[in-house]
Amino acid sequence: MKPDKIDEIYFSDVDNEPIQLDRRDFLKKLGGGIIVVFCLGKLSLLDGFAQNQKEDPSNFNAYLRIKEDGRVNCYIGKIEMGQGIYTSLAQVLADELQVSINVIDMVMGDTDLCPYDAGTWGSRTTRFSDPVLRAAAAEAREILLQLASEKLAVNTNELAIENGVIFVTNNTSKKITFAQITKGQRIVKTLTTKPEIKKSTDFKIIGQPIISMDAKAKVTGKAQYSGDIKLPQMVYAKVIRPTVYGSKKIAVDTAGLANFEGVTLINEGDLVAVVHSNLEVANSAARKVKVTWDAPKATSNTDTIFQYLEDNITDFKVFQEAGDLATGKQISKTIIEGKYLDGYKAHASMETHAATCYFEDDKLIIWASTQTPFGLRDQLANELKMPTEKVHVKQIFLGGGFGGKIYNQQAIEAAIIAKSCKKPVQLVWSRREEFMYDRFRPATVVNITSGVDNEGKLTLWEFDIYCAGTRGTSVFYGVENNRTRAFNQKNVKGDSHTSALNTSINPLGTGAWRAPGNNSTTFARESHIDVIAYKIGMDPLEFRLKNLNNKDMTATLNLAVEAFEWNRKKEEGHGYGIALGEDAGTCVAVIAEVFVDKLTGVVTPIKVVLAQDMGQVVNPHGATVQGEGGVTMGLGYALYEEVEFNGGKVNTRNFKNYQITKFSNTPKITCVFIDKMDAKPQGGGEPGIICVGGAIANAVFDACGARVNRMPITPKRILEAL
Repeated sequence: MKPDKIDEIYFSDVDNEPIQLDRRDFLKKLGGGIIVVFCLGKLSLLDGFAQNQKEDPSNFNAYLRIKEDGRVNCYIGKIEMGQGIYTSLAQVLADELQVSINVIDMVMGDTDLCPYDAGTWGSRTTRFSDPVLRAAAAEAREILLQLASEKLAVNTNELAIENGVIFVTNNTSKKITFAQITKGQRIVKTLTTKPEIKKSTDFKIIGQPIISMDAKAKVTGKAQYSGDIKLPQMVYAKVIRPTVYGSKKIAVDTAGLANFEGVTLINEGDLVAVVHSNLEVANSAARKVKVTWDAPKATSNTDTIFQYLEDNITDFKVFQEAGDLATGKQISKTIIEGKYLDGYKAHASMETHAATCYFEDDKLIIWASTQTPFGLRDQLANELKMPTEKVHVKQIFLGGGFGGKIYNQQAIEAAIIAKSCKKPVQLVWSRREEFMYDRFRPATVVNITSGVDNEGKLTLWEFDIYCAGTRGTSVFYGVENNRTRAFNQKNVKGDSHTSALNTSINPLGTGAWRAPGNNSTTFARESHIDVIAYKIGMDPLEFRLKNLNNKDMTATLNLAVEAFEWNRKKEEGHGYGIALGEDAGTCVAVIAEVFVDKLTGVVTPIKVVLAQDMGQVVNPHGATVQGEGGVTMGLGYALYEEVEFNGGKVNTRNFKNYQITKFSNTPKITCVFIDKMDAKPQGGGEPGIICVGGAIANAVFDACGARVNRMPITPKRILEAL
């Protein structure tokens, strides 16, 4: 599109580094108004993604545009997948700019309009984007005050702002709107003095519970997802899949397509697909294509995978150690060993992987369910051997991601098919395809050796992790002699603490899964803490409080205890369980109450309290919804979810044999937060899920005496433990 006239541009550089860019190129897709560009500079290192930005100074992390009609566009490379940043980022921008949140328009993840971003994961958005947006908005606010002072012929200290209107404090009839200020300006300058952002006492929108701004569009069906895009002359693609993960194509028999009109076969590398203008015809035709595959041999299955990992993984890295383990063993009155297991878990997002794309001359335009729009752009450019600027990933909502939509296989497949058939293409994975090609959370083994002295103080802590990584495993209990080792740690793009298996060992694809690895290791640690407390005859709450050396964690635990009413009378067959954890800068405490039927082993969750110290809570409603979602999803991995497989053959194909938490077994959930509105905001999307498994395991033991060391904690495993 042709740009409207550009009224005014301001470049802000927080680290006094020069910004170099082609201003014409940068602005060519934007309309009129005041545009504030804000570059993180050295601060980008905090997000761990400087290497992905290739030290390109034109890679801006956030900017905003105040349009001539007074509305404000916020451009950010992050995406909205239900975590609520569509609303919370608008809150911080509106509060700092002093406009109504209703005039903020979020433009997210559009690679032609938004600044570069490595991806939306790791509960990083609020922690790293919030300060940038607030600083940019504060700078824009000061620039607007300067311009208003010139137009109203008064000093800036005589002016105030309310809802996008600047007025003279002692003469409120003398005023000018943001929209009026933007007209007719053609000035480029930078503020020499950086304005301060607001203190919590001045907040009007930050800290207020606001229902998601996209909620109405989503519940009425107006929100657009990748599979909702409809294009002229679009065809539907169906990929022919092997039955065993990792299979390679040997031969293709297309004789069965003779009875179908208008079907096109795509046969590129290991990708075999058919396309047709009618989805049902495409599905029927795909079933008639016979492909011969070379399938890898099975090396393990659902039950043998854990021993297989221990037998085949010997390499490790020491993540943390202190003191001396031999000394710890000598001074321990009691030494306790434990082994904790956790199987593969699927992301099971409501929306399966989808992509819709077409070529406009030599440019690819694509809508894809992806957490990594810019990463996808690069992947497509490499795969199709075309310039990066010729790939445009458009803004779209995601129907859940949880780390499963950062790999983009479906989008690459759709683009290859579109290039081959020279038509607009839509590819939506079936639920069966989703389970086959989901990058599952890895199966995990955690071995623990611990010791305590006569006073009930921890004296030894050995923590060996197989395939879960070290995220959240820093020791927050006071134990002088400790060591944490990660076996076969291999960094996954986007999270330095995520572990993946070598392809020679792993029978299934694995990757990031909501708070990667932290669910499994927290389950192991917090289960074992309870085992120790029981062994020495101490209340698990008392034992934790006695050994914690983290004041924030102690405060978070006490908040949970208060909300849960830990000392209330326990009903017959009911049990209480505690688990503590750290993730994305947030301290987490979960206390769960369950009822266990000792005859059937069935667990009924009764009540869960989630307490978090997440610093400044930008949107209490959003934080609560995220907490409730984390607990609900956590109950799934703790009690129900298990991927059944034999080698690369996934037997779990749909929700009939992969149970997630239903409304009927969702307990009362209470979310409470430490009051720290003057602190920096920390992660809120993922921390709430990490402690659920440990809390449920401990509550089950408290209810019936069954110590289950493998998730999910099924009725069969409870009865076996009894």
